[in-house]
Amino acid sequence: MAEQPKIPLGKLLIQKGVISEDQLRIALIEQKRSQEPLGKLLITLGFVTEATVREALSKNLNQQSADLNSLVVDAIALKLIPKDVAKRYRVFPIVYERHSDNLILAMSDTSNIVALDQISAMLVKGITITPLLAGESDIQRAIDQYYGFELSIDGILHEIETGEVNYASISGSTSDEYSQPMVRLIDALLADAVQNGASDIHFEPEQSFLRIRYRIDGILRQIRSLHKSYWPAMAVRLKVISNMNIAETRAPQDGRISIKFSGRQIDFRASAQPTTHGENVVLRVLDRQKGIVPLDGLGLGENELNLLKLMIARPDGVILVTGPTGSGKTTTLYSILNHINTESVNIMTLEDPVEYPMNMIRQTSVNESAKMGFADGIRSMMRQDPDIILVGEIRDKETAEMAFAAAMTGHQVYSTLHTNSAIGSVTRLLDIGILPDIMAGNIIGIVAQRLVRKLCTHCREPFEADPLERRLLGLPTPPAHDGEQEPLAPQTIYRAVGCERCAHQGYKGRIAIMELLKMTGELDELIARRASSRELKTAATAGGFHSLVDDGVRRVLEGVTTLEEVARVVDLTDRLS
Repeated sequence: MAEQPKIPLGKLLIQKGVISEDQLRIALIEQKRSQEPLGKLLITLGFVTEATVREALSKNLNQQSADLNSLVVDAIALKLIPKDVAKRYRVFPIVYERHSDNLILAMSDTSNIVALDQISAMLVKGITITPLLAGESDIQRAIDQYYGFELSIDGILHEIETGEVNYASISGSTSDEYSQPMVRLIDALLADAVQNGASDIHFEPEQSFLRIRYRIDGILRQIRSLHKSYWPAMAVRLKVISNMNIAETRAPQDGRISIKFSGRQIDFRASAQPTTHGENVVLRVLDRQKGIVPLDGLGLGENELNLLKLMIARPDGVILVTGPTGSGKTTTLYSILNHINTESVNIMTLEDPVEYPMNMIRQTSVNESAKMGFADGIRSMMRQDPDIILVGEIRDKETAEMAFAAAMTGHQVYSTLHTNSAIGSVTRLLDIGILPDIMAGNIIGIVAQRLVRKLCTHCREPFEADPLERRLLGLPTPPAHDGEQEPLAPQTIYRAVGCERCAHQGYKGRIAIMELLKMTGELDELIARRASSRELKTAATAGGFHSLVDDGVRRVLEGVTTLEEVARVVDLTDRLS
């Protein structure tokens, strides 16, 4: 059977309906100027996603490619493949994925079966290899740059303690920048944080030491304590890569870092704050892969998911997502925008700042110094012919009024609000100064959410719920007196234990618990006459509204989380009354 002819990538993507002739023409003009691969340019221009190009390439050439530029290397992966083996077979280990025992390997020839067999035989039994295509010169450069240097945090610290480090050269643009241990230390800490699924990295100077903490699954964990003498050079390096002023130490500063890790782009939002013992630096990890979740991946029940889709389908009005800081509001909003993002609608966002860049969406950062606050931004956006507007946060009366004005002129408006519950949002908007007549009829719905930690499936322990736990779960409880009554069916729930896979926490990962309040004619009438929160809740519950507590209890009964974890984020005491 003759081998099928290989179709050029551009033609293949046009055939699939992924890009247009115009987009291909733009990419080809750019290619003449930059000599970059076509696939990479199409991704950079925002015409296609990396996954689309990878899928097209693997179908066409049965090969996937890897970009070895600005890479943060995995120390474990490097230890698995010795330097001489890497040179002999022209391969470079990119990352070792611990959860799946998979080694991602960049190769100049992915069809070299001999090399793959030899490397597989050399690895520990059970480790699989995923080969990615990379240029031979890129592989050679990566081998020369990364092998021979200590990449583990302990090894780098030992190197700094025993050898002299020229701190002055860290901020300079030296060609052998990677030879500086401090550069590798920061890289190793960032890579370690991303591998451990941290959402924030805290560098906290104390009087005699530096504390490093990661926020994992919403809880801060101390990772290391270093001598205070390390901090000045570390702070300089962090400021250099986040484009802050290294000479300024007495005023707060903000910056942004962008690196490649395990073949994907990861951004960090950096913030430096002067404290009594020196500058405190916090990095927020902005992982685009985690930041945008498919709508059906948010963890909603079937009825709630259909209700959310109905709310999104309405052409005009306001949809609010509420909850405290760090409750996943931005992720939910991005997931909704991603779901409705097509060429037929113009979506514009106003954020503080833009966290995850998205294709086809016009994203603007709020800039108070350039007189571009939320209210002015909405006013300006209205002249840009938008269909859908996302306002990062409603903080004051002016922003709220502009958001409702946009909704009343036929736009769909999404925003966030800091309140404890969906019904509490109505009270908050009244408090800000929005008239009840304006609210009634213009709010499509309100989503309130919290994030709870998920039980580690490897070590969770089943047990039978006691009477108090049954009451909290809304289950029948045994009567106080012993009668002839039939015994109640036992209810199994789970508790956290802790094992190596979850770093002895008992929990791994997080999931959102949500309440969806869809506005009805009855609720609009109640809002218009300033009804109390209790009246609103009674009417909503009669219409099938499920609260945060109900959703949390559903998750406990499913064995996803624990009662203690739900009680940490919502008030369960109402169930005892």
